Amino acid sequence: MRQHTELEKLSAQPVQSADSFAGTFALQPNKVLKSEAEYGRIMANLGFGTDFSDYMAHATWTAENGWHNKEIAPYGPLSLDPAGAILHYGQEAFEGMKAYRHDDGSIWTFRPTYNAARINMSCRRLAIPEIPLADFMGSIVDLVRADARWVPSAPGSSLYLRPFVFASEAFLGVRAATRYEYLVIASPSGAYFPNGLKPINVFVDRDYHRAGPGGMGDVKTGGNYAASLLPKVTAHDAGFDEVLFMDAATNTNIDELGGMNVFVVMADGSVKTPKLTGNILPGGTRSSILQFLESEGAAVSEETISLASVVDGIQSGDVAEMFACGTAAVVTPIGRLASGDFDVEVPVGEKTAAIYDELTAIQLGHREDRFGWLYKIADA
Repeated sequence: MRQHTELEKLSAQPVQSADSFAGTFALQPNKVLKSEAEYGRIMANLGFGTDFSDYMAHATWTAENGWHNKEIAPYGPLSLDPAGAILHYGQEAFEGMKAYRHDDGSIWTFRPTYNAARINMSCRRLAIPEIPLADFMGSIVDLVRADARWVPSAPGSSLYLRPFVFASEAFLGVRAATRYEYLVIASPSGAYFPNGLKPINVFVDRDYHRAGPGGMGDVKTGGNYAASLLPKVTAHDAGFDEVLFMDAATNTNIDELGGMNVFVVMADGSVKTPKLTGNILPGGTRSSILQFLESEGAAVSEETISLASVVDGIQSGDVAEMFACGTAAVVTPIGRLASGDFDVEVPVGEKTAAIYDELTAIQLGHREDRFGWLYKIADA
């Protein structure tokens, strides 16, 4: 039996109902809501992360007052001093989660306590004050309730939520800041990959790395994603959709994609994924997949996976499928894996689709939530 991580243990602890958190962030009425025409245009053409709702959650931390000025404010630009620490030293962390509308009109989210625990893990690594669970949950509940009309009901759609925290103190000097802003913004979204479960082409980069031992690879912070952008641009220009990064210590083992964890499905039905070494983000979707597969009796392992073994396995038929996973995309099959010295097609099988169907069906309330992952935010 796989040992659960500290994040998984924290996220499994009981949490109060949404009503108990409601009102943590005071609603400031928005006098300029988006027009019905603009609302209709956005909801009829759902993209991903390109349009935003009417409101945002906001709180400020100072050494004197802790987290205060908690409010649901009209969505709009922020005022930031040019010397703001985030602009110079990158002290920032964020999360990604979704709100779903069920068939009866009620609104739910998925494993919010996992996101709450993980943003605080990121905050600790970045010397940012932690966000109390009640504040994190309150920001999600109050924002989604204020923005309820923006939770879509189209198949595959959701209201994508982006909690984030950053250093806002104005100074130039390498130290932890003394002022921080916490926000949550929301974006009505369709599928991350518009073509659904169409396989993606992945380039294996052996020149650049996301993070090294002792770094911040397991922290959800902008710098890790920024490190992946140049390789992704180069790979995209060559016809690839994503980049798979190698471990920085040996440059022989696979870590993760630029924004997603990776799984390998073997021909004998067993499933493996790179173990958490401190360089890999402990994804919530990754965790959910591991728990689901275990419950199905599948042979699941977290281990060091060499690139050579994957390529050899694809060529010999020992590797039956590969897929990537994350909050935004949920699950997507990998259909091609290539680098400077190899280019192989990866079979697309039934396991990837079955996992996708199970997770999305639970999220949308179409299958029993036997794991206790769903959290009700609002009634219809």
